Amino acid sequence: MKPELEKYAGMRICVALSGGRDSMALAHYLLAHAEKFNITLSALNCDHGIRGEQSRKDSAFVKKWCEDNGLRLYSYVRTDGTSKDELSARRWRLSCYADAYASMRSDGTPESACAIATAHHADDVAETVLFNISRGSGTAGAAGIRDAVINGVNIIRPLLSCGRVEIDEYVRANGVPFVDDDTNFSTDYTRNAIRLTVLPQLEKAVSGAAENICRFSRLVAEDEDFFNALIIGRKIVTSLYGFPFIVICKERPLFKRAALKIIKGYGKTDYSNEILERLYGLQFNENGKIFNFLGLTACKTDGGLIVSPQSDGKVTAEIPLCDFLCGKRDIFAGQPLVITTQTTGQTATNSNYKTLKFSVDAIPENAVVRNMKAGDRFEKFGGGTKNLGDYFTDKKIPKSIRGAIPLIAGGNEILAVCGIEISDKIKVTQKTEKIGHIIY
Repeated sequence: MKPELEKYAGMRICVALSGGRDSMALAHYLLAHAEKFNITLSALNCDHGIRGEQSRKDSAFVKKWCEDNGLRLYSYVRTDGTSKDELSARRWRLSCYADAYASMRSDGTPESACAIATAHHADDVAETVLFNISRGSGTAGAAGIRDAVINGVNIIRPLLSCGRVEIDEYVRANGVPFVDDDTNFSTDYTRNAIRLTVLPQLEKAVSGAAENICRFSRLVAEDEDFFNALIIGRKIVTSLYGFPFIVICKERPLFKRAALKIIKGYGKTDYSNEILERLYGLQFNENGKIFNFLGLTACKTDGGLIVSPQSDGKVTAEIPLCDFLCGKRDIFAGQPLVITTQTTGQTATNSNYKTLKFSVDAIPENAVVRNMKAGDRFEKFGGGTKNLGDYFTDKKIPKSIRGAIPLIAGGNEILAVCGIEISDKIKVTQKTEKIGHIIY
């Protein structure tokens, strides 16, 4: 097993460590080569709370191994019992990645110098390609698993050049300890069924099938990189009010890839070609038409489609503002959001983000970051108080995205609409001692 670590040299890497064979092999290999490649290594463990005592034992195993090897461990335990299927479990896991990633960067380390590493390998690529094409995805689904940025988090997969047999041999030869997750052997899960039944039968019928599928995936990935370069060059995907925006594009293959880029950026994997077709047709509808899918909402507006998290009007997140000011977070509802007293940083210079300045001194102690709720009022910069909904109407902000825009609030008084405007009550004056920055 020889992962290509040269491209990750000098980085801070946090390994997603379940305690299973693959993730333990990755962590062991990275630890053994950390000094050679100047890698600062840590780990994270997510206990979904699905398997009760067994999952607690697995997490305890991971904690002990990290302690014995001097690795910092970010531990997460889900206690609400909602990780009942692959999709909900993955969404929660990605939120844990985002939290650990923010902690890794809390001292101002650039995004490009930090990453969460997962133990996906070549056999996982073959499994994913079969899964995607079986559910009707476009050619982008055949690109399989690659390094990617998901929900603003840099996720790397150092083992993609390694197969199942190589990993098993590395574990045996190096005495790498691990635990087995019994759910990996249950065909009740779609991916497990492909791994345990479909791939073995395919290998019997066509020798080297998994390896050939991986090779095919790499070729498709090269084509997708070409199309992505076109998307970037022609600015088909931009930003509007802090959310991804797809400019009207009549070229169906190019549009669908642009839409897929956004869907994956939100961490969604259960897309289908039917969804991409619906999105393609939506861009030719009248303004205001929406399409809800995968927990997202696409809305036709002037010049294209704006895609935001789906909102039901309820407050889905309420985070103390001090968590942002103290550097504990830079993610809200899956979107990058920085509220800080610092003036430097990569995000601040990114043209896709808008920076607002405000007086930290004027912020009440109970201020929180949340989304919109009934009764909210906003005193515009320069004066004049309005119902927040009316303010959004004046700004021509589509109703579909209003509930997803982060707000700084003190009770029902809105002090800042992130990325758009601050309230007159927190404007910077000559008496301001501490200036804050909202980057969204």
